Amino acid sequence: MGMTMAEKILAKSSGKKEITAGEIVMANIDVAMTHDLTGPLSIESFEKIGVKKVWDPEKIVVLFDHQVPADSLEAAGNHIFMRKFVKEQKITNFYDVREGVCHQVLPEKGHVVPGEVIVGSDSHTCTHGALGAFSTGIGSTDMAMVFATGKLWFKVPETINFKIEGTLEEHVYAKDVVLNIIGKIGADGATYKACEFSGEVTQGMSVSERMVLCNMAIEMGGKTGLVEPDDKTINYLKNRTDKRYEILKTDEGAKSLEIMQVDVNNLEPQIACPHNVDNVKPISQVEGTPIDQVFLGSCTNGRLEDLQIAAEIIKDHKISDKIRMLVIPASREVYTQAMDEGLLRIFVDSGALVCNPCCGPCLGGHIGLIGPGEVSLSTSNRNFLGRQGSTEGEVYLSSAAVAAISAIYGEITDPRSK
Repeated sequence: MGMTMAEKILAKSSGKKEITAGEIVMANIDVAMTHDLTGPLSIESFEKIGVKKVWDPEKIVVLFDHQVPADSLEAAGNHIFMRKFVKEQKITNFYDVREGVCHQVLPEKGHVVPGEVIVGSDSHTCTHGALGAFSTGIGSTDMAMVFATGKLWFKVPETINFKIEGTLEEHVYAKDVVLNIIGKIGADGATYKACEFSGEVTQGMSVSERMVLCNMAIEMGGKTGLVEPDDKTINYLKNRTDKRYEILKTDEGAKSLEIMQVDVNNLEPQIACPHNVDNVKPISQVEGTPIDQVFLGSCTNGRLEDLQIAAEIIKDHKISDKIRMLVIPASREVYTQAMDEGLLRIFVDSGALVCNPCCGPCLGGHIGLIGPGEVSLSTSNRNFLGRQGSTEGEVYLSSAAVAAISAIYGEITDPRSK
């Protein structure tokens, strides 16, 4: 019987030879991640269970990324609480305030490999499917059960394979592709399905670009995002991990597989307009919209490639004095690489603010919030009402290229026209 990649991974993790979509399985978890925002509730729930020790301190990853450095007494208290838990439980994979966003740090540090089941108490954990893992977000109380047992039940999802074909125009990127898909199928168009990305365009993308696709699978309701591992995956993993892994791929004709053709020929840069991610319009329909802030960063587009694209556009220009721009590298590794390449100097010279690796304004709980009546253009993944601060503000989502050129002109601008 043919199976999808998601089915094969869940079958392997649950000790079964074959499974089908809709079946309930109890899977062994390979990696469990929590961070400073959701971690305290996970720990409190774990302690209520009454289990003294976590199932495997080497398979748990704890990071601080949402409110770092601590921006309030409450955040500082949460950090103290979690540091104590890490020490008591002898958790070996702990990344304090200095490392960056969880979804960037996990693959960088070699915690993500193909064929594994990864859970995180953050909805964008689906990012890691870019390396061929079944990776998904879970609630804090579910995470407590994982801490205690190392297992979690799943309903095996059906799979939508987005076969992306065509040729991307200059300054059209993975972010535009996935926004276009979300705009077509809606925020609930792939509810509880594995969103698999394939086709010649996906194959041509770097691992970083594939992370963008998988990161936003949750924004169309997906359970996980997936890209079949290939030579690019293997090269990315070199010198990052010594974990053994198995490459699993979808069988043609798998029963639960649905294929959606995606033609990106003549695709414009895409903009998600307030206040829903699926409210997507081509840039030609929103060009000229005034903005107050540009945010370049997040687990979606805060990687080195994004900073390189933006720096190339901004070089020798000044940020409009009508707006402010925040540049937040996704990790310390990205930060240091950008520093070595001179990218950070370009941003600083242009008038942008370069901040420490963290989630920044993405969640509306830390630096760079927008006030009433203000408009943010952001490379992050959500633009819900109040997401980045005031409920009287507005958030538009775009690629790094659109963000960079718009920062220069102080309004949403098409990078292809300049």
